[in-house]
Amino acid sequence: MATESMARPTYGNWRRPRRPGLGPLGLLGTVVAFGGLVVVLLASLISLTAAITVLVPLALFVGPLALRTADGRNVYQMVAVRIGWMKRKANGSHTYVSGPLSRRTGGHFSPPGMLARVKMLEGSDAYGRSFGVLHHPGRNLYTIVLACEPDGGSLVDPQQVDIWVASWGDWLARLSHEPGLRGAQVVVETAPDTGTRLAAEVLPRIVPDAPPAARAVMEEVVARYPSASSEMHTYIALTYGAVPGPRRKQEDVITDLSMRLPSLLSGLVAAGGGSASPLSAEQISEIVRVAYDPAIAPDILNVRAEHGATGVQWHDAGPAVAVETVDGYKHDSGVSRTWMLTLAPRGTVRSSVLRGLLEPAQGTRRKRVSLVYRPIDPGTSARIVEADRRSAHFMAGSQRGLVQARAASEMRAAEQTAAEEASGAGLVEFSMMVTVTVADEEQLADATITVRNLQASSRILMRPADRMQAAAFTCTLPVGLLPWEHTLIPYQLRETL
Repeated sequence: MATESMARPTYGNWRRPRRPGLGPLGLLGTVVAFGGLVVVLLASLISLTAAITVLVPLALFVGPLALRTADGRNVYQMVAVRIGWMKRKANGSHTYVSGPLSRRTGGHFSPPGMLARVKMLEGSDAYGRSFGVLHHPGRNLYTIVLACEPDGGSLVDPQQVDIWVASWGDWLARLSHEPGLRGAQVVVETAPDTGTRLAAEVLPRIVPDAPPAARAVMEEVVARYPSASSEMHTYIALTYGAVPGPRRKQEDVITDLSMRLPSLLSGLVAAGGGSASPLSAEQISEIVRVAYDPAIAPDILNVRAEHGATGVQWHDAGPAVAVETVDGYKHDSGVSRTWMLTLAPRGTVRSSVLRGLLEPAQGTRRKRVSLVYRPIDPGTSARIVEADRRSAHFMAGSQRGLVQARAASEMRAAEQTAAEEASGAGLVEFSMMVTVTVADEEQLADATITVRNLQASSRILMRPADRMQAAAFTCTLPVGLLPWEHTLIPYQLRETL
């Protein structure tokens, strides 16, 4: 009897966006370099001294642009991060104190940093479910948060996994057609199980006249099972900007978002998201509150199990005290460190490539893996893939020797991307951030080793978000903060550096 072996599907063909310009200089550096050389040639017609006088400042300016780290940052970008950290430390903005005894008006425990000006709104969808809307007034952005319970990958056929991946790719491609959508964020949060939900489900069902042996077994299960289990939550935050046209009221924006929810939720269910629903304003506030103070997680679950609601509001979701350091972020009952993606897996990977990174990590209070997506509209996608295709053909035809093999691989990948885009596939830029929260600073070293091992098994490269830990911690929360929307220099200009 002959058996047919089913090949496991692989995925890949992601590519880092090519910077315009010559080599590592970027567009700005290339323009300055060629313009400076022209000026040097003209100055040499006058005298050699004049040419040297122009050449030295040009070299001092262009040189730092050409020197780049492994993650693509040049000297100016690294210096800017250090200057920003020194400025924050000098004016004391790396320390945050809230509450009745602080200098803040109102006596509330408002979230700090980039969430300080965010306002919480609330609407209702077609099924009568309330959902929270985070309004970012500085950029006039609106964020809705969805919660889902993804189906597990155990005992699932590879064909079904491939269908889920294809449906997820289709859902991401549809985001580029969403009017006003600026970006999407997927957050997978894991934490040790407190046992509150299990106790609330089991203990009330034990009848008074139950046999002593059965009662003892159930009580022992409730007492011991949480120590070997964990809880996992998945959130999806969608951030919308202002739609071109006359300025609309907040009520109109909330109504528009409520009309989009059914289609978004149905797409998540088809992609293996399981039961999906929008989060209310209270639930979003609880998530942020627990992130800043992990020790109150059991209390939040107890109150919700007993009363059905906690009453936590957005203006009380922040920490009482938070201190940012070079390599960490201290907040209430936890200390966190965040890493940022620098290199995606090379080549093709299996569907389980991120399983180890998403699973709970021993010795940590909470761990969040945040995937950030920036959908690109179809017109821009076509220009990008055609530019990459021309560049790959040029590199494959102009190089010789061993480098030609890699150039040929780049050409095949560019051709495949162009063919898929022409057939209707979407183009999405993505990145990833990982935040690990522990009880005290002494455990950060072990957490660093854990993350290093996890990223090695996932075939990715990450670096700590040193000197910007507070902002990186906030960006991993499911509140729809898009890093490129909150930079001093627009990302369109940053891409030219």
